[in-house]
Amino acid sequence: MSSSESESNLPSAEECQQRSQEFAQITGTDTALAMFYLQDRDWELQRALNSFFEELGSQPGGLGMSTDKTAELEPSEQSLGKASAAVPDPEPHRIRLISWNIDGLDEKSIINRTKAVCKIITKEKPDVVFLQEVIPPTLELIETKCPAYTCLQASDEDYFTCILIKNSSVKYTDHKVSPFPSSVMMRTLQTVSATVKGVPMSLMTSHLESTKDHGDERKRQLLTAFKEMSGCGSDKTVVFGGDLNLRDKEVTACPGDVFDLWEMTGSRPEAKYTWDMSRNDNLKLAGKFRPKCRFDRLYIKHSTPMQLKPVYFELIGLERLASCQRFPSDHWGLLVHFDVV
Repeated sequence: MSSSESESNLPSAEECQQRSQEFAQITGTDTALAMFYLQDRDWELQRALNSFFEELGSQPGGLGMSTDKTAELEPSEQSLGKASAAVPDPEPHRIRLISWNIDGLDEKSIINRTKAVCKIITKEKPDVVFLQEVIPPTLELIETKCPAYTCLQASDEDYFTCILIKNSSVKYTDHKVSPFPSSVMMRTLQTVSATVKGVPMSLMTSHLESTKDHGDERKRQLLTAFKEMSGCGSDKTVVFGGDLNLRDKEVTACPGDVFDLWEMTGSRPEAKYTWDMSRNDNLKLAGKFRPKCRFDRLYIKHSTPMQLKPVYFELIGLERLASCQRFPSDHWGLLVHFDVV
């Protein structure tokens, strides 16, 4: 069967989402894991469930709860492990990382929007989170709503970046913040050295200089980050990213050992634009023009031998909040999935 014939037999996007939610509800996991199992099994729910429980060595309810109870729990309760604290990690081979500019500079609905960000984090259960445009009040809320994580902040004034690391799967040994010397916006490169599920990693985030007029400074900052990546030892996997404010023409080429994770995972067009005013109306512009840009990016430098394989890249935060009729941020978040190899 050809690829086009195979794709034509797939369920609709709505049906795929429904099956992902059913899988997550029954297994007590989340929709990201559901998608991995369903995609590999032609979106057949029963086949995916059978494979999941065979690999886990249990039956439905084997996560320490009934399926009815799973449906009643809030995602945050599940993420805290109240129902499965005694169960080994069901995904020891998988690492997830989120990067998101959470728009702390927009005061409108900021509490509700930040709570939504926290809810998505606890639902997706990433091992590492890169956040940009965090401010002191939202930092306090994040630390309260995401107790399963240690929050390492680049500053405590104005707005800044943070790296959240999951306490159950990440052990960090070093944290440093390096200011960009010629930045006029107090931008920095934040780096955490850690072991994630046994994989040595260097985790780097930044919010590069903003606006079109500061393109030269932004390119200098990007080159600095790439140099730091390339300078890391070959025993470490390096992931760098954040709201890089990049225009495509500003990235002529990456160093030979650095790769764009969106490109590595198939360059799916639906996951390309992270600041998309044709879909996200948190920020209002006069006129009819609605720009869309790939401002937020993630890059990887592999260890030798390679220890992580990027397998999926998606956008998050796409649903409008009922409480305020706005999105969690004017940026979509990035969620990338890796397999430990």
